[in-house]
Amino acid sequence: MILRSARDPAEAASLAAEQLARVCAESCGARGRAVIAVSGGETPWLMLAEFARHRLPWSAVHVTQVDERIVRADDPRRNLARLRRILVEDGPLPEWNLLPLPVQALYEGPVAANAAAAAVEDYMAALARLAGAPPVLDLVQLGLGADGHTASLLPGDALLEEHERDLGRSEVYQGLPRLTMTYPLLRRAREVLWLVTGEAKREPLQALLDGRGDSPAVRLGRADATVIADADAAAAAVVNPGPGRDH
Repeated sequence: MILRSARDPAEAASLAAEQLARVCAESCGARGRAVIAVSGGETPWLMLAEFARHRLPWSAVHVTQVDERIVRADDPRRNLARLRRILVEDGPLPEWNLLPLPVQALYEGPVAANAAAAAVEDYMAALARLAGAPPVLDLVQLGLGADGHTASLLPGDALLEEHERDLGRSEVYQGLPRLTMTYPLLRRAREVLWLVTGEAKREPLQALLDGRGDSPAVRLGRADATVIADADAAAAAVVNPGPGRDH
């Protein structure tokens, strides 16, 4: 696992944006398009704003979400509006190249159970048209919680044992359930990028680097992943040295 250290969240976001841009450029050259999944959060928003400034064949770049809170469309806790504003309204990404997770039908409750299943099926079909069947994303960008969660894969959640479906509904976390990509889809990605900031992430970051414990992030694995961490998160981080590692 490669660890790249940054002075602060802004520099971490800039380094992550560079990696997103590199992967997109390489994927467009190799396969004619790039398909990436990103997470929400203050540092990822900085990353995406930097990413949007890169010169890329944006008509061939497609962006989807790693996870999303199951709330009504106009709820400020939903990440999609911020994602759309940064990349589409204020950025270069065509509107039709942003593929939101289908949370609206899930929010509408049990009465809409059939509609929710159909919405998830439609989303997976759209993703398969872009990234193959089963879908293989060019990159997934993940965060790391102080409790070791990643995406909306939470400690003790039944989704940690999901080995077939690519999407699942999490248990309630911080008052809300979420729709999230699961291990099968995350593990198929060509590249995994962790963006980790803040002193509270020191211990879970070291556990991730060591492959130690049973947190959702550690269970994801991916020894070939890249971690970009700010000084507060990486202050005591240690990576066993090896060929090609940046540490």
